[in-house]
Amino acid sequence: MSTALTELVLSQSAFTAEIDLPLARIDIADWLFTLPEAEYQRCCPPDHIAAGVTTTDDGRRMSINVEMIGKGLVVQHYVAEVQRPDYVRMNSMSDVFTAIGRTQVNVVWELIAEDAGDGKTRYTNRVTSHPTDAFLAFIAEQGQTFEQAAAARQAASGDHNRRETPLFAASIGRRALARSRTS
Repeated sequence: MSTALTELVLSQSAFTAEIDLPLARIDIADWLFTLPEAEYQRCCPPDHIAAGVTTTDDGRRMSINVEMIGKGLVVQHYVAEVQRPDYVRMNSMSDVFTAIGRTQVNVVWELIAEDAGDGKTRYTNRVTSHPTDAFLAFIAEQGQTFEQAAAARQAASGDHNRRETPLFAASIGRRALARSRTS
């Protein structure tokens, strides 16, 4: 099992989008843990491949996501650390499959809803990746420096997050509207 090196940041990005509903109607945790796979796929085509919900052995909620980040196929094993209607923090020891082999990175995904005024909600999608000891060994074997790997990961992850954030916000809004129609 790889060890996350959280003192090092491989990539970090945060993008925001507006949801045309008041904060009181938003429940990010409900959205994330009831998200149908097809809806997940619509939130960043063609990068989002599959998603599902499960639990850890000790009963903590998990979201399993499979997606392309740049040229790497990433399988994320997100474990919920915080789950509230306005804030969810997920932590994953993610498997990354590349053309030259397999490695792992640690990914922290934060989903944040804040009152934007005028009956609107500001959604922020923050993703921070940390290398693992296995990742550092993997890039060293390829003759790549941490700085080179970080620059590549920053470009790929930042682009991915920029594209998925407004689609996540729209999906969260649709889920909130659907919940209010059924209650």
